[in-house]
Amino acid sequence: MIFKLVGDGRPYPDHGLTHKDWAQIPPRQVRLDSLITTKAMLDLHSLLAADSTFYGDLFPHVVQWQGELYLEDGLHRALRAALHQRSILHARVLELP
Repeated sequence: MIFKLVGDGRPYPDHGLTHKDWAQIPPRQVRLDSLITTKAMLDLHSLLAADSTFYGDLFPHVVQWQGELYLEDGLHRALRAALHQRSILHARVLELP
């Protein structure tokens, strides 16, 4: 099993963070099997692209809410890490009350 659960949508409240706000959160290690995805579909072109992080943040965005970790952005990076036999991912984690 790669993820804790494959979800479809964001169950947590809107946090309103911009890309600049996310960049202020230092990355930390997160286990892939503790993440719940917020997207059930992915694009293989994005997954296999050599420059998939060229235009975005190098670190996935995770929202911690009600004791769960939701992978908001970075599904393709998380899957690429799993394909490389890694169980841990460096991600920016926003803790919501």
